[in-house]
Amino acid sequence: MNDTYRGYGNAAGTMDMSVDAGLRSFMLGVYNKMGLGLILSAALAYAVGTVAPLTQLVLGTPLLYVVQFGPIVLLLGSMFFMRRPSPMGSAVLYWSIVTLIGMGLSVWVFIAQNSMEVTSASGTAINVSFTTIGQAFFITASAFLGLSLWGYTTKRNLSGIGSFLFMAAWGAIAISLLNVFFFQSQGIELLIQIVFLGLMAGIVAWQTQTLKASYYAYQGDTRSLAVMTNMGALNLYLAFVNIFQIILSLLGRE
Repeated sequence: MNDTYRGYGNAAGTMDMSVDAGLRSFMLGVYNKMGLGLILSAALAYAVGTVAPLTQLVLGTPLLYVVQFGPIVLLLGSMFFMRRPSPMGSAVLYWSIVTLIGMGLSVWVFIAQNSMEVTSASGTAINVSFTTIGQAFFITASAFLGLSLWGYTTKRNLSGIGSFLFMAAWGAIAISLLNVFFFQSQGIELLIQIVFLGLMAGIVAWQTQTLKASYYAYQGDTRSLAVMTNMGALNLYLAFVNIFQIILSLLGRE
């Protein structure tokens, strides 16, 4: 959830929102990169979750900790060390996070492949199948499409809620960690999932509008547009994956 370009959303209230070929090309570039990231993640998740040597390597060794915590470390690090990211640097950040998250998603594939029932930290039983995974993806894709379309077309300026959404999301993550290690409450776990789902929905709409505003603010600046394509794809990818995992866990609850 890198918010390097969140301030550009302030232009939403003053820019000309007319649609042109350049804007369509820019937005398609963002969605195409995000789509390629999802395809790579799915391929890695399936390979790691079904090929025994890869499963053992990623899920059965200390590499698991790199996969689990690497994306968070990269995101936090980028906020401090990528104040003015380059196209190459932002691309490396994007594909590194996509790769790590893709391998991390293999846990769901492994559970489905072996018809396992797992228990969350709060004691909730979760059982998913490939059908459940497909249902969760379809619901997520449908919701994402609707939210992004609304963010693209709405006349309402969403820039004011951006900072709140990001801070609330990090707050929900912190409370979730407290619940994992201390409270272990199923009720709190479910509440956090529902709240986080709402926050991710808002982030999808806000990020879409912010990207549109940023295009008009930096039209003609090839370097900035290239960086925004990478960072925009990253933000939307992270929101999509978070929504997918929450819906999947909700569908798999017993």
